[in-house]
Amino acid sequence: MNRRTTALSASVALAAALALTGCSSDGGEPELKVSGAYMPQPVMDMAGGFLTIENTGDTADKLTSVTSPLSDDVTMHETKNQKMQRVKAFDIPANGELKLARGGNHLMFMELKKKPKQGEKVSVELHFEKADPITVELPVEATNHNPQQH
Repeated sequence: MNRRTTALSASVALAAALALTGCSSDGGEPELKVSGAYMPQPVMDMAGGFLTIENTGDTADKLTSVTSPLSDDVTMHETKNQKMQRVKAFDIPANGELKLARGGNHLMFMELKKKPKQGEKVSVELHFEKADPITVELPVEATNHNPQQH
C-alpha cells in the first residue's frame, strides 16, 4: 500500500507540474511593438537612433542586436553618469518598455555608407532573444530633433 501511495503522489505531483507549465506558457511570448522611432540627420559619418519598444506580453525579452543597410556597425549604448558605454543587450521587461532616447540608451550607427537626409527613412532590423525580428523604418529628422517625453 505504501508503494501505491508513493506512486500516486508522484503521479499527482507530475500532473500538477505539467499543468503549471502549461499555464505559464499560455501567452508566454513577449508581445513587442515599436513606436516613436527616429534618427536625427547625421552631421558626421555616424548617427544615433531612438525608439521605444513596448512589451505587452507576460514574458520579458532582450534586444540583442540591430542590423541596417546604412551601416555594418550598429551598436547599442547606455548612458550612465554622463558616460556612454556599449552594451551587449537591453532588457525589455514583461508588461513594460525599453526607451531609447537622447541622453539615455540609444543606437549608434558607425561608418555610415551614406548620410541620410531629413525626410528620408532608414531601415533597421531589431533582433531579440525570444521574439522574431522586427523591421522598423526610422524617419530622418532635423539634427536637433528631440520629441517631448510624456
